[in-house]
Amino acid sequence: MSNISGLVKSIQNIMWQDTGLNGDAQRIEQLGWMLFLKIFSDKDKELELIDDNYISPIPNKFHWVNEKGNWAGDDEGITGDELLEFVDRQLFPALRNLDLSTGNKRAIIVREVFEGNNNYMKSGINIRKVLNKLNEIDFNVAKDRHAFGELYETILKELQSAGKSGEFYTPRAITQFITETINPQLGEKILDPACGTGGYLTCAIEHLKKQAKNVEERKSIEVNIAGWEYKPLPYLLATTNLILHDIEVPNIRFGDALDQPLSNFTEKDRVNVILANPPFGGIVANSNENNFPLTYRTRESADLFLILMIHLLKQSGRAGIVWVFRGS
Repeated sequence: MSNISGLVKSIQNIMWQDTGLNGDAQRIEQLGWMLFLKIFSDKDKELELIDDNYISPIPNKFHWVNEKGNWAGDDEGITGDELLEFVDRQLFPALRNLDLSTGNKRAIIVREVFEGNNNYMKSGINIRKVLNKLNEIDFNVAKDRHAFGELYETILKELQSAGKSGEFYTPRAITQFITETINPQLGEKILDPACGTGGYLTCAIEHLKKQAKNVEERKSIEVNIAGWEYKPLPYLLATTNLILHDIEVPNIRFGDALDQPLSNFTEKDRVNVILANPPFGGIVANSNENNFPLTYRTRESADLFLILMIHLLKQSGRAGIVWVFRGS
């Protein structure tokens, strides 16, 4: 753990020296997409070993480690202006335009992550230094993955001091307490419609893992846990967070939970458990309040989320929600 902690500290120091990064939010986004691609690529290698028919959605040229090994995975790979040109002019455009016609769900995740995030670093030499540091972590080694998973929570906490991005992080003590109180069970459908960086989802995953006795039951966790998030940075962080918790294809929808009529959600959309910290103080966009019955219309996003969550619960469903009561 101490080695990985020191490694991340070294990465942060490198990033502070880059003129393209301005503040904590940009630094977290920069580290976020790089971590995502490293973790995703490491998982792809594992899947290729397990399943002979598995085909990665990422073209070989853009994999962290490829046949030539010349951009990320090779410590002596391209650097300087050549690396910066590759990242800005080739990597991001290619991953933002992945072919989705095959229906590969992992392709959708990669495309959505790179459509919503950016490379802010302006020095290819600094990018090379960060890549080389990340090469020291093997996310297919359980010890490294679990140690980094703990450290990742620390990185997410930094969102609390990163301007408006802080609204997407709920302290782990709260997510654990609410999850344990609601006590989700294997086979139940669990949703966080405002999932932020995925704190409730990962708590639910770990809670259910303790109940699972075989491979099939562990697989059911991936099928039954879902989140919705409408902003690119927390979507990226939540997706990475779930992959770190052994979810092969995170079921996180990138989009506004309030962007369609309440009547569109029918019985098939209802869930057993909702765990959430809805966005307080927000004003809904695009006149989305009109998607709700007249008697419930308000521009306060948290109030509309509460109505939505009540509607989404099954008859015997239960919810654990953070709520702020305002005085008259």
